Amino acid sequence: MREGSLEAPTRHPLDWQNPDFFDETKLEAELRRVFEICHGCRRCFNLCDSFPRLFDLIDKTPEETLDEVPAAALKSVVDACTLCDMCYMSKCPYVPPHEFNLDFPHLMLRTRAVMFKKGLVPRAARELTKTDRNGRLAGLVAPLANWATDRRNELTRPLLEVAAEIHRDAAVPKFHGRTFMMRAAAEPVYADIAAPAYGRKAVIFATCFANYNNPALGMAARAVLARNGVDVREAYPGCCGMPQLEMGDLEAVTASAGRIARALEPLIDQGYDVVALVPSCALMLKNEWKLIVPRSSPDYPLIEKLAASSFDISEYMVDIAKKEGLAPGLGPIEGGVTLHIACHARAQNIGQKGAEMLRRIPGLALKVIERCSGHGGSWGLHKDNFEVAMKVGAPVAKQAAQAGNGVLASECPLAGQHILQGLERVEGAAVPPESLHPIQVLARAYGLG
Repeated sequence: MREGSLEAPTRHPLDWQNPDFFDETKLEAELRRVFEICHGCRRCFNLCDSFPRLFDLIDKTPEETLDEVPAAALKSVVDACTLCDMCYMSKCPYVPPHEFNLDFPHLMLRTRAVMFKKGLVPRAARELTKTDRNGRLAGLVAPLANWATDRRNELTRPLLEVAAEIHRDAAVPKFHGRTFMMRAAAEPVYADIAAPAYGRKAVIFATCFANYNNPALGMAARAVLARNGVDVREAYPGCCGMPQLEMGDLEAVTASAGRIARALEPLIDQGYDVVALVPSCALMLKNEWKLIVPRSSPDYPLIEKLAASSFDISEYMVDIAKKEGLAPGLGPIEGGVTLHIACHARAQNIGQKGAEMLRRIPGLALKVIERCSGHGGSWGLHKDNFEVAMKVGAPVAKQAAQAGNGVLASECPLAGQHILQGLERVEGAAVPPESLHPIQVLARAYGLG
């Protein structure tokens, strides 16, 4: 038996329609099998809070064995997992095809699916995952919603902490009355026929975040694509299901995958590439749906077709740069840029595409940080997780402070917001007024509004 595997990791589909998947006795046996391997390895001790919690549980027993840890205590390890996939993608030597067949993130997902099926997920957490409903309703009263959720609001944030279990100090995304899809419909863009990539066609999958919380991200992306000769369309059939995935609602994820794949298929058949604006959503389209949607489903061929046609926005721009060349007109960005590479961008196994893209900007001073921000989607907003998230992300904030650049960017907008909060805690650090997506930085270099 080899100690570790040098082959590229492969992943098995989640067999969640098998009754054994939800068998709690078999689940605990698998948890203990995997945790015993992790206990003997400990390579991931500093990756996130799941592993320190596991090792502390073991080390505090009289004989320092996993057998002495009660089953109920193992839940704290599951609770700390943000499903970032970094242990699987970059740390663990025992992932398939190794015979140990260890997939820590998907085991955490299986545990959450069991908890969800048993009705153990709190109502507040379930309601927060309804991003389309929440975005539409909050958008109708955007100024009021943004006032109430502002972390400086000492009147409403303690109430929100009680009602929604969102930590009172956690910065939450703003809402907009005019969504990205509304703005795109009102402000058409046209492909530059003189650009080297003229002839390409791409549909922007808006994502719930860009549509409701950050329309400027979507507007920057479509402007850059059009400037580079791309025939741009926009589509938003609904949320990709990542929020539901985080809490183990696999039926909801499967439904979202089928609905979106059916909606985008006609555009793919017309030659459009699908470009996602947020790496978590790109990961769902390209990878996760293929592992979750049963292969017996009539939607599965559509899921495969969509996956083969999908790109992260930074990945797509680098593809243009390498194959046709970027359109001319990029100017300097004063003050330099610090770029955080998001975990779900790394999990796509595409390389540092955000950094590759920004290095095309003439004379750019670029600092790249490839480490977890600690946020983990909605995980870092929770009242029980926020301070842990700040601790995990502290090294990123310190690196950003040391870089001292004028622009902070992250491929994950939520991670960028979290890093800004981390910078506030670094003594003497200059805190930029906002965090940008790298495509927004490229838009600035083009002089696009």
